Amino acid sequence: MTPLQKNILNAVKRRPMTLRELQNNLQVDNSRLRTSVSAMVATGELSMRNGTYALGFATYVNANAPETIPCTLVKLAARFGFASRDDGQGDIFIPGRALHGAMPQDKINVKLFDHPRVEGSSEGEVVEVTVPNNRFAGTVCLSEDGRLAVEPDGCRDVKFLLAKQGSEGVHLGDKVGFLITHRGNRHSDHRAAVVEKFGSSDYASECAKAILYGRNVRLEFPPEVLEEAHAYDDATIDPTEAAKRLDLRGIPIFTIDSAETKDIDDAISLQKLDDGYELGVHIADVSHYVRPGSALDEEAFERATSIYYADKVIPMLPTQLSNGICSLNEGEDRLAFSCLMRLDENGEIRSYKFVKSVICSRVKGVYKEINALLEPEEGADLTDLQTKYAAVLDQLPVMDELYRKRLVLRKARGGMDIESNEAKLVMDENGRCVDIVKRDRGTSECMIEEFMLLANQCAANAGRTNKVPFVYRVHEAPDAEKMEKLSATLLACGLNAKFKNPIPTQLELAALLDETRDQPIQIPVHTGILRSMQKARYAPQPLGHYGLVLADYAHFTSPIRRYPDLAIHRILSEMLTGASASQLQKDFNEFAQQASEKSSKQEVAAVRIERDVEDLYKAEYMHSHLGEVYTGTVAGITPRGVFVELDNTVEGFVPAAQLCKGEPQVIDGVSMLDPLTGKSWMLGSSMKIQVAAADVALGRIDFEYLVE
Repeated sequence: MTPLQKNILNAVKRRPMTLRELQNNLQVDNSRLRTSVSAMVATGELSMRNGTYALGFATYVNANAPETIPCTLVKLAARFGFASRDDGQGDIFIPGRALHGAMPQDKINVKLFDHPRVEGSSEGEVVEVTVPNNRFAGTVCLSEDGRLAVEPDGCRDVKFLLAKQGSEGVHLGDKVGFLITHRGNRHSDHRAAVVEKFGSSDYASECAKAILYGRNVRLEFPPEVLEEAHAYDDATIDPTEAAKRLDLRGIPIFTIDSAETKDIDDAISLQKLDDGYELGVHIADVSHYVRPGSALDEEAFERATSIYYADKVIPMLPTQLSNGICSLNEGEDRLAFSCLMRLDENGEIRSYKFVKSVICSRVKGVYKEINALLEPEEGADLTDLQTKYAAVLDQLPVMDELYRKRLVLRKARGGMDIESNEAKLVMDENGRCVDIVKRDRGTSECMIEEFMLLANQCAANAGRTNKVPFVYRVHEAPDAEKMEKLSATLLACGLNAKFKNPIPTQLELAALLDETRDQPIQIPVHTGILRSMQKARYAPQPLGHYGLVLADYAHFTSPIRRYPDLAIHRILSEMLTGASASQLQKDFNEFAQQASEKSSKQEVAAVRIERDVEDLYKAEYMHSHLGEVYTGTVAGITPRGVFVELDNTVEGFVPAAQLCKGEPQVIDGVSMLDPLTGKSWMLGSSMKIQVAAADVALGRIDFEYLVE
């Protein structure tokens, strides 16, 4: 900020001024003043109304606002917002009058009110926007006076008038990407310009594009990244490099994934020994191709994860690597990083070693097919499958045997198996959602998960015991206050949830999960336990994993789609060369910290995108089923109404006004009572509903209650 701009701000802090008043006050050249003022209006430092300039709320220095709290605005509605404190100490409620035009993802400073309306709550006012976010996606609508406007996604009833220039060809209901070109002191004073047109908001695919735009997702790879990737067009492994490695091409190694998977990270091999098992988990050696300091590595670090939604993927690495030279494709020699484990006859780890290897997958296994072989239906003809899997068929019963033993160990230590009700979206050739199927996990899915967990456990153990910098996958013990609320909720549901200590043991929670499995109350109980947990994240410290009940855990098995896995491959590779702990500390301390922070942040963003986009497609599917009748399960209860989940995982909302003739009474968050009729609804109870509305743009589904 120039000295003149600082002087302008100091002047208008005292009172709003016209340009002439500013010139008289500051005694500065008119043309120079006009240039500075115009620039400050464009950046939001000043607002201008009727020829009078006042403070804007985009970026102004407020040295006279002590005890302000750095925050990020995370939610905005017409009459309120929520700011998340940057120090992690929770959220602050911001009344509409105190937002001063702040927008979601703005970096802001907030000053708390001395007397919040709700005692004990945090409530405050935005006093400064330090870093504005002006890029959004939204839906074209009409303002109250009938002019074209845009409503930002996730900001119901917040509308900005559209500038005429750049809005040609825009129609009501279009999904667009836009920039805020002018900020005022209130949201109604903001102005916007369309910069991307995606199409009708009736289509989930167009709304998904808008979400990706609004979240700043990198869809294309930069030219320098593509240039490096082109070096691997139709690539094969380097024979000189292969000669330096442990050659495992003679071992029957194979992959198991979903049928549509093209980026295959992991392969397995298993041999039964007289006193146990030798399990091999063989992972694509991405670190051999993605080197530190390369454009590929820098881009992978920024993305940190691949994003999967509907039938699409936004990869962390270009396809030459993700689907080509790094993917463990059937019948093709590949460089791998292998974790070779010896387990005793009970399935406990006795020893492990990591080696650079060269492998060749015998078969591209498919979960559904492996499940059919492991648990054949009566009378099923498995001839074709037995022929396809002939090279590895004798390993399948041994894998199933080892998995069952590992499952016993997992249950004994209290490992939690939370049902998450994942959905599979079925798309037609036009990219529209035509069906939603609950994704069932069979034996092979659980088996591969357990084998990957073993390799991840060994990787973390290697990092911790060798005292080297590392990227761990950590899951800390839950918060005592959240556990107290969970206990009260579960007790209100009629469950025995009196924990011995403020923080329950994993065995106590696992028992509750098992007790309610396949029961009507399963959805709210499993979801409630999951929401009461801390979020798993990446950290350079070995803090353990509460949910898995493991002291050692990291992510080693998916370096094609997760940067933390690639990061620890790089560290483990240096360990194998004999680098000392002190040298590794010097080389990787800062790297491990940065990779942990960036990957945790990007993972949260990716999960949110995947969930929000899934909601769009669910709404698109249910829009074609308006008026149809279903029976669902009450999965959530609020004073406004209840959430009902259908068997296909779709969730919709039933307003309390449809259920209750009187003022609804919500009891312990688990039931709703109508005091006039005596009727009540409880978590886990069934409810007959009719699909009333499905708004694709909002990803929202409304149900109408049908009296049974």
